[in-house]
Amino acid sequence: MQKTIVLRKNSNMVTRVIDDETILLPLYKTSDEINCIYSLNKAASMVWNLIDGKTTLADIKKKVLTKFDVTSEEVDKKMQNLLKDLKEIRGIK
Repeated sequence: MQKTIVLRKNSNMVTRVIDDETILLPLYKTSDEINCIYSLNKAASMVWNLIDGKTTLADIKKKVLTKFDVTSEEVDKKMQNLLKDLKEIRGIK
């Protein structure tokens, strides 16, 4: 993972937090295009909230490491998977 990368959220993604769970809903032109609502766990929610167009992936990783009892390697793997998924649903740019 390239640690100097800074990502930003797609403005066509609506986010709501319900009972400590972050829900993502892509905005589309017609309701026929809506086929998924995405739910993030606590760690993924933290990463999502830190994606602000200013914070580097390295800084996000450091914050996750201080909040959760995980190894650096685990964070790398989980963040890579999360970012891949977010790119696929066009949640980040």
